[in-house]
Amino acid sequence: MSAAPALLVADDDQVARELLAEVLGREGYRVRIAGGGEECLRLAETEPFDMALVDLRMPDVDGLAVLKGLGAVQPGLPVVILTAFATIETAIEAVRAGAYDYLSKPFRMEEIKVVVRRTLEARRLARENLHYRQELKARYRFENLIGQAHQMVEIYKLVARVANLDTTVLIQGETGTGKELVARAIHYASGRADRPFVVVDCAALPETLFESELFGHERGAFTGALAARRGLLETSDGGTCFLDEIGELTAPLQAKLLRTLQERTVRRVGGNEPIPVDVRIVAATNRDLRKLVAEGGFRDDLYYRLNVVTITVPPLRERRQDIPLLAQHFLEKFAHVADRPPKRLAADALALLVGYHWPGNVRELEHMIERALALSSAEMLLPDDFPAHIRGGSERAPSLPAARMTLEEVKRWYVNKALEEAGGNKLRAAELLGIDRRTLYRILERQATEEEE
Repeated sequence: MSAAPALLVADDDQVARELLAEVLGREGYRVRIAGGGEECLRLAETEPFDMALVDLRMPDVDGLAVLKGLGAVQPGLPVVILTAFATIETAIEAVRAGAYDYLSKPFRMEEIKVVVRRTLEARRLARENLHYRQELKARYRFENLIGQAHQMVEIYKLVARVANLDTTVLIQGETGTGKELVARAIHYASGRADRPFVVVDCAALPETLFESELFGHERGAFTGALAARRGLLETSDGGTCFLDEIGELTAPLQAKLLRTLQERTVRRVGGNEPIPVDVRIVAATNRDLRKLVAEGGFRDDLYYRLNVVTITVPPLRERRQDIPLLAQHFLEKFAHVADRPPKRLAADALALLVGYHWPGNVRELEHMIERALALSSAEMLLPDDFPAHIRGGSERAPSLPAARMTLEEVKRWYVNKALEEAGGNKLRAAELLGIDRRTLYRILERQATEEEE
């Protein structure tokens, strides 16, 4: 059970400080009182506190001097200033000096309780936010990308070189290779690390909603737009916007994105005013954009804007020496989540993983190990804990359900078989089929239309 929050109350008025101590003590707080500014600072030098309530006018050291002293002794300590001389000038002076809040005398008991609760909650959230950001930095910094293959070493070097630049980066690689992880590593190794990292999945958002999601909209821009809304590019202001599967953008959206990159502004749907944005763009694709440009499916001017620095993430089959490292990483990761010691991988099971061709790359390996851990009760994972198609069994090429099927029927059956094997997970099914998500979505939409007809 966590200890009650510790409060420091400093007031030269004995009645006021004892009243505060009594009221706050009944609320469950641990309260220490000081009769003046000097005593308050002495206590702060010897004991940690969660917040302080300090009188503005005290004969030895006034409240603003105490506020400054507390900031030096216990940085980040929230201070609420108390005063019987409540004016707008004193309020402004206190807040400008760094006070969290301001209370006037005579006190209203309910107001005191509310201010203390609100201040402590804000401190808790600030601490949690700091911890969360530090955890994200530790998790996504580029040193934590797993792999020792020479291709990965080259990626580490590139990330280190471009992180602190505002250069646009294009990350290429097959589905599941870890393109988003590289993008996060760039962000959290950069000067923008404390600002937002916003992911935009260009393949998953419907075309009718995409423009509004990316650029935002004004009130009344379309039916249902009851209020103005910031888009994802505005949300990532000051930080990084990761445009995943950039090759799926339609021509009109490509034109708008190009304008944003050139002018560093966005225009919301239904609006005319340009809104300045300071955002770094990192894009990713599993398609050959150069080929797409040649075929007329992607704007060449946008391609050259995005393709300032290119990072190519290799498929897992081209860095098999990293599979043991990755497997151990995932075993430890899932053990940490389950709060138990990590399981081990038998030598023949590891050889099985190294020998498989991994069409779904690192993501497929992670899912495979997660599945094996869920199904195995032993402390060591054996070859039998992995699916038959990895072991060279017949699961990868099952017999057709009918003697005669048209090509379209075979495609429909095979897609449904992959979805069944993936438990309905479309991303996993796409990996099994060796296609990207957007292609699978189109196949399923076409099948649904045909069934309705």
